[in-house]
Amino acid sequence: MTRTSQPTRLPADVYDSAAAATLTTSRTVPQQIAHWARIGREIEMSPRMNHRAITAVLTGTGSYDSLSEHEQAIIREEWADRAASLRSQQNYAEQFTAAGESYSEVDEDGNLIVHPARG
Repeated sequence: MTRTSQPTRLPADVYDSAAAATLTTSRTVPQQIAHWARIGREIEMSPRMNHRAITAVLTGTGSYDSLSEHEQAIIREEWADRAASLRSQQNYAEQFTAAGESYSEVDEDGNLIVHPARG
C-alpha cells in the first residue's frame, strides 16, 4: 500500500541525480528516490551488508564474487531493474525503419514476420 506523505525538501543534488536516473530507468523522480531509499534502508538495517563493496560492484570497480550471497542478491535485483528499464526504452522497429533497414521478428504464435526496408 502506498501512502501519501508530507512534502519533503530534498537537496538539489539528490533531486537532480534522481531526475537523471529517470532517463535510464522506467521510474519517475519520486519512484527513483523511493527505490534508492528502500535499498539504503535494507543495507543499513543489515549488519551483514558491506555497503562499500556493493557500491563498488554497481560502479564496476569491485568483484561480484567477493560479496556474500545476500549482497549478491541485492546486486542481481539492481541489475534486473536496470536491464528491464533499458529493454523498455528500446524501439527497434522505429530505429530500423528510421535507418531504412529491414528487420524480422516473431509474432505471438511463433510465425516469422519480415519487415522490408522502406525508402
